[in-house]
Formats: sequence, structure tokens, C-alpha cells
Amino acid sequence: MKQILLILLLFCFHLGFTQDEPTNFSLQEAIDYALENNRQVKNAGRDIDAAIKQKWETTASGLPQIDGQISYVNNVKQQFPGIDFNGDGLIDFGAKQNVTPSVTLNQLIFDGSYLVGLQSAKVFLEISENAKVKTDLEVRKSVINAYGNVLLAEESVQILKRNIDVLEKNLNDITKIYENGLDEEESVEQLQITLTGVKSNLNNTKRLKDIAYQMLNITLGLDIENETVLSDSLETLTIMNMQLELLDSNTNVENTIDYKIANNNKVSKELLVKLEQSKILPTISGFATASYIGNNEKFRFLNSNQAWAGTAAFGVNMNIPIFGSGLKSARAQRAKIELEKAEDDLTETEQTLKLQIASAKSDFRFAIEDYDNKKKNLALAERIENKNQTKFFEGIASSFELRQAQTQLYAAQQELLQAMLDVINSKAELETVLNSPINN
Repeated sequence: MKQILLILLLFCFHLGFTQDEPTNFSLQEAIDYALENNRQVKNAGRDIDAAIKQKWETTASGLPQIDGQISYVNNVKQQFPGIDFNGDGLIDFGAKQNVTPSVTLNQLIFDGSYLVGLQSAKVFLEISENAKVKTDLEVRKSVINAYGNVLLAEESVQILKRNIDVLEKNLNDITKIYENGLDEEESVEQLQITLTGVKSNLNNTKRLKDIAYQMLNITLGLDIENETVLSDSLETLTIMNMQLELLDSNTNVENTIDYKIANNNKVSKELLVKLEQSKILPTISGFATASYIGNNEKFRFLNSNQAWAGTAAFGVNMNIPIFGSGLKSARAQRAKIELEKAEDDLTETEQTLKLQIASAKSDFRFAIEDYDNKKKNLALAERIENKNQTKFFEGIASSFELRQAQTQLYAAQQELLQAMLDVINSKAELETVLNSPINN
């Protein structure tokens, strides 16, 4: 018995431990997870499900409709007593109680607006599917941006900590030199100013890092306080994203999701014109009905000897529009105006997309070039700072010159990190405009 309890305790401990384990993600794993769990993505999927249901709802409205009805009447005060004309109790006019069960079949035979409705339902489903692709693209880009911001903050924290270690060692050395009377107090004060500024920057970067993690968790669809661990590094992702062949891609604008959405808008306006035009056509529907009539002075309709009289009928209804004081004409003209606007919007979207693609390619090319330059600048800044440190402790360079070299180095470090992030984000922006990572 004790062994069983021990096993159960160990199992519960293991279960609780695994629930507290952090979630580990590479960038691609983070993207895949977000495309399944991001709340906007899930709602976009639900919109597709709703559009499918609406499509069937529209289709079903033109299929046979069967309704049943049971009518019960109790004549509390009768105008005249019941009369049995046949003497067999089948027809008892004026009976106190009456029950009439009936079934009615309605069938739409012709309705122009129904045909347009079927086309509209199909287009609405396509709109929902394109909106889902657009959402996936935007969420993917948001994950890349959030993931990169976390890595940027992590790298910044590590660099600032290393800088603080170096500054504290320098400050300790120069303080000893000053105490021995071999240097001025200003040298100590200059290093103290630099160290204070770097420490303040470190504290702020740590706070920004926490916010970056929370933003990433929200984008992934996780709890905001979830302990998330990233397995990719900023430098690795930068190298992976330096794909120059993407700059040479000749993409047809009509394949982009923004163009498809604009075209959906134009098609929907075309259908609106058809809908208004269809309203001048007649509407034809058919019906068939069958019922039974039962009369009795008392409620005995469930008895087997209750007499029932059956009736049945069928027919056709035709609704013909004759005169509407120009109402339908005005609506049709307004629909045509909306279509003209949608056509211009589509042309505008096409031109804007061409510009966006060219701009995104330019930004991506510049980000790669800027990364190479910032990498070289950092190497130069490191050499300059090292030389100034040597000169400073040899008494050749002033504390002001050392601080200037250190400030230049710290700026070059942050500029390189930002250049790495720009490579990753600019490529994500280009892929989003080109609709390349997610196919419809």
C-alpha cells in the first residue's frame, strides 16, 4: 500500500513539474505554434466555418421547406349549437372544440435574387478564406518581430553586462592609480559617469526584455506570464535570412493576398448590381398543403373513434413587380456607382502593391548592406577603444578621449544588433507583401 502511495506521489510531483516547464521555441516552431494558437488566427478560422454554414443556409433557402402545424380552438361561448348534417358525426359545424393538424410544403421555383445569393455565398466564403491567409501572414510577421525583439533585448543585456564588467575593472584600476597620486580625479569621475549611464541602460533594457517576452507570449497565444525560452540566436537568424534570391523574384501582383482581397470587393459589388437588376424579375413559388379537421363537444381527439375530415390543396404564387416609383432603378444605379469605386480601388491596390514590393526589396537590400557596414564599424570601434584604453593607462590619452571611444563602441554594439534585427524584419516584411511564405 505504501509503495502505491509513493508511486502516486511521484506521479503527481512529475505532473506538476512538467506543467511548470518553460516552453522552448525556435523561430519556425514559434511561427507554427502561433498559426495554431494565436487568438486572431483561431477567430479567422471560425469566420471560415461560419461562411461555410452561411453558404449552406443560402442554398437551403431555395430547397423544399416543410412545416407542420396543429391548431386547437375551444369555443367557450358558441353562437349556435353543433349540427350534424350527415347524421354520422363526420361534420359537426359549431362544435365546442376543434383540432386541425396540417402539413405545408413550399418550394421556390424561380427567384433571381436567390441565384445571386448563391453566387454571393460562394464569394463570401472566398473572402473569409483570403482574410484567414491575410491574418496568418500578419501573425507570422508579428511573431518574427516579437521573437527578434526578445533576442535583441537578450543580446543587449549580455553586452551591457560585459561592458559594466570592463568599466568596473577600469574604474578600480584608475582609482588605485589616483589614490597613489599618479592621475587626476577627473579620470575617476569620467569613468564613474560612463559606468552610471551603462548601468541605467542595463536596468531599462531588462524591463524592455520582460515586456518583449510578454508581447511574444500574446502573439503566440500563450499566457502573458508564461516562461518562454528561445533556442535561436540573433546572429543565426540574421545569416539564415540573408537570402538575396528573394530580391530577384518576379512576382505577379495578382497572386498577392491584398490584390485578391481587393478583387473580392469588386466581385461582391458586381453581384450587388446583379441583385438589384434581378429584383425587376418575377418571383415564382409553389406550395402544397394537407390537413385534417376534427370537431367534438369534449376533448376526445385522442380516442380511436374520433371522426376526422381531410383536405388537400396545391398551387403556384407569382409575384410580378409592376411599379415602384423609381426605387429599384435608383438602387441599381447606386450599386453601379459602388462597382465603379471598387474597380478604381482594385487598380489603386495593384499600383500600390507594385510600389510596396519595390520598397520592401529596397529596404531588405539596404538592411543587408547596413548589416555588413555595422559589422565593420563595430570591429573598428573595438580597436579604437582598445587603443584608447592602452593609451589612457599609459598616460598618453585623456579620460575624455577614453570615454568618447567607449561611447562610440557602445553605440556601434547597439547599431549592429539593430542592423541584425532589421535584416530579419525587412525580409519578413518582403515575404508578407509577396505572400510567399503562406500559399492560399
